[in-house]
Amino acid sequence: MKITAATVKELRDKTGAGMMDCKKALIDTDGDLDKAIDTLRARGIAKAEKKAGRSAKEGIIYSYIHPTDHKTGVLVEVNCETDFVAATEDFVQFAKDISMQIAAMNPVAVKREDIPGPVVEREKEVYKEQVINEGKPEHIAERIITGKLEKFYKENVLLEQEFFKDSDKTVETHLKETIGSLGENISIARFTRYRVGETLADDPEA
Repeated sequence: MKITAATVKELRDKTGAGMMDCKKALIDTDGDLDKAIDTLRARGIAKAEKKAGRSAKEGIIYSYIHPTDHKTGVLVEVNCETDFVAATEDFVQFAKDISMQIAAMNPVAVKREDIPGPVVEREKEVYKEQVINEGKPEHIAERIITGKLEKFYKENVLLEQEFFKDSDKTVETHLKETIGSLGENISIARFTRYRVGETLADDPEA
C-alpha cells in the first residue's frame, strides 16, 4: 500500500511522533493508521514526544574503552529527570550503547544543529565542485547537493546514524524507545571520542 504524505501527517498529528518514525510505522503496518498508532505506542515513541520538553538535569557521565584493542575511548554525558532513573540498569545500559555507538561510528555532533556552520559550508562547496566536475545540469545541481548533504548528516550526526545494534532504526529512535520505557525525558548532552594517535578537533595544539 502506498504511504502518502497526508497519512504520515495524520499519524503525526495523532501521536506527536516524528515524521520518519510515523512513516516507518505505516510501512511496518501496511498503511493501517490504527495499527501504526499502536506500533508507535508499543515502541514508546508516542509517549516520548510528550516528554521531550521536560527538564533533564540528572544523569551520568559514562566512560567506555574498547575492550580488545584499548585504543578507542569515549566519554558521554546522558541526562534524565531523576537520580532514581539515572541509577537504573536500563539507563546505564542505554548510556553504554551510546558510548559504543560513538566509538564505532565516530559521529561529529549529537544533532545536526550542533555541527559548526563553516563545516557544513565546506561540505556544500565540495559537493558543488563535484557536481560541476560531473557536468550535471544546473536545474538539478541543487537537488544533488541537498541529497549529498543529507547523506553527510546521516553518517556524521549521532541521532541520525543507524543504531549499531539494529540497522532498521536510528539512534534517535532507540532514544525515543528508551524514553518511552523508562518514563522520563532523556537527552544525550555531549561526548568526546578519543583514539590513540589522533588529536582532538578542538585541541589548540592541533
